Amino acid sequence: MESKQLVYEGKAKKLYKTDDADLLLVQYKNDLTAFNGQKKATEHGKGALNNQISSLIFNVLQTKGIPNHWVKQLSEDKQLVKHTNIIPIEVVVRNVSAGSLAKRLGLSEGDLLSQPIVEFYYKDDELGDPLINEDHIRLLDLVESSVLLNMKELAHQVNLVLIDYFKQCDLRLVDFKLEFGFDSMVS
Repeated sequence: MESKQLVYEGKAKKLYKTDDADLLLVQYKNDLTAFNGQKKATEHGKGALNNQISSLIFNVLQTKGIPNHWVKQLSEDKQLVKHTNIIPIEVVVRNVSAGSLAKRLGLSEGDLLSQPIVEFYYKDDELGDPLINEDHIRLLDLVESSVLLNMKELAHQVNLVLIDYFKQCDLRLVDFKLEFGFDSMVS
């Protein structure tokens, strides 16, 4: 698959058009960022590692019946994905008290939560991706309530699959972020 015009560049990847309007080529970058892009560095091989890990995870999710945009890994640092229209909401699932959650709620770092917590963040770099709730989502008209409910249910399903998968690797899943969108198959 040949890459064409660059359509998006973020902190971790570049997206290119392909010969097929329904598919994009993702190229993972070797850039390291922290604090929402405020600290930057480069590490050779980071893009390849991100590609391998994300391809593995997307494949595991697909085998468990969880839909996603991944099509296949093309090379060391490239993969093919379905073109999607992104919903500007980041969905964070937390299983362990860490980072901003521990600080915000005064919890001890590393404590297992009694239940997974799902948080929503408004995907807007200029605003610093602020934490939002369902009322904010309705106010901003970001997505219909039924779609938001589906996003939350899928986030919980992904969490169950990944907890089990990482447990098999002797790893504990602390938290992760998901983004959702609509592909051309959705009218």
